[in-house]
Amino acid sequence: MTTFWTIWITVISLGSLFGCTWLLWVTRKSEPFQSETSETMGHEYDGIEEYDNPLPKWWLYMFMATIVFGLVYYLLYPGLGGFKGLFGWTQENQWEAEVQAAEAKYGPLYAELAAQPIEALAQDTRAIRMGQRLFANNCAVCHGSAARGSFGFPDLTDNDWLYGGTPDKIKETLLIGRIAAMPAWEAVIGAEGITQVAHYVRAMSGQQNVDKALADRGSSLYAANCAVCHGGDGKGIQSLGAPNLTDGVWLYGGTQAMVEASLRNGRNGVMPAFKDTLGEERVHLVSAYVYSLSKDN
Repeated sequence: MTTFWTIWITVISLGSLFGCTWLLWVTRKSEPFQSETSETMGHEYDGIEEYDNPLPKWWLYMFMATIVFGLVYYLLYPGLGGFKGLFGWTQENQWEAEVQAAEAKYGPLYAELAAQPIEALAQDTRAIRMGQRLFANNCAVCHGSAARGSFGFPDLTDNDWLYGGTPDKIKETLLIGRIAAMPAWEAVIGAEGITQVAHYVRAMSGQQNVDKALADRGSSLYAANCAVCHGGDGKGIQSLGAPNLTDGVWLYGGTQAMVEASLRNGRNGVMPAFKDTLGEERVHLVSAYVYSLSKDN
């Protein structure tokens, strides 16, 4: 924090406290009566008059106490610009202390469970509950609380996997993350080509409302431009993260308009790596939870 902002915050903070003190003092001094009186303020409304009594002492003492509390707080904790307070407290230190306490308490349990195979943990109720909580805190924002995904985010409860659904592959995905890139094709195959390939791709997935003539013309364009990633049969290539186009599962929608949009504009997806944020032991538990969601489907 620069010197200017340190001074600015200090002046505003202390000025507010001293301003309240001055206001309290002036108000107290300006009161014509120092004890209860039968004199009124001189105005009446609907037969109701207000006595010209001084501030109640309990209110006055509480106001003074809050001012003193504020001064003590500014001495002990950071609040005056660059001054860190006599206790030297910071939110970073507080967070680190809480993390260390949690590691000391739960670390041995994580280590014990991480030593077991994911397949075994997928049958362990305690491990699944722990993995579910970790999933809710870190993964549900994209994949949903029920892990059923949403537009652009895969459903984790089915058997359709972009990079493989084995325990090792799921854990690998969580540890290192994934970056998917579907290039835009309109500049390469043109607007008519986009429509033709979209019809062909939709025909591959078994959709009925497809123009066969357009699909036939799209087959050669597909073979020349798309098969390198999705395969000649459209089954996809997991090592590339290229989805299976024949199973009717669509990450960005399978209507003619949505498939054309994917072809025309391309798609880019990023799955963050959790190795550094969660650590391998917690990733192991999340992997077991995710594996348990689809292993019986």
